[in-house]
Amino acid sequence: MNVLAAPWHDGGPGPWILLFPLVWAAVVIGVVTVLRRTVWRGRGGPWARPFAPRADEKSPVAVLGRRFAAGEIDEDEYWRRLSVLDERFGGAR
Repeated sequence: MNVLAAPWHDGGPGPWILLFPLVWAAVVIGVVTVLRRTVWRGRGGPWARPFAPRADEKSPVAVLGRRFAAGEIDEDEYWRRLSVLDERFGGAR
């Protein structure tokens, strides 16, 4: 500690004390940037489950599309069920 205060010769903190506000400003800017890119944009941050289904992926049309893509149903079955869903849900695709 004596080395850092030596240039002032009166036991003061020295000119390096002026760096503390810059360090705190960098920390605050970094935290705000991380929050803006994750939590505040609705991603949930690093603690969110990355493969959790979103609300639009739970719709019946989305489930039907996934089943068709996975090969569980054929094209005729897909179009037949999609037409029923269009009648029931008003064409919400």
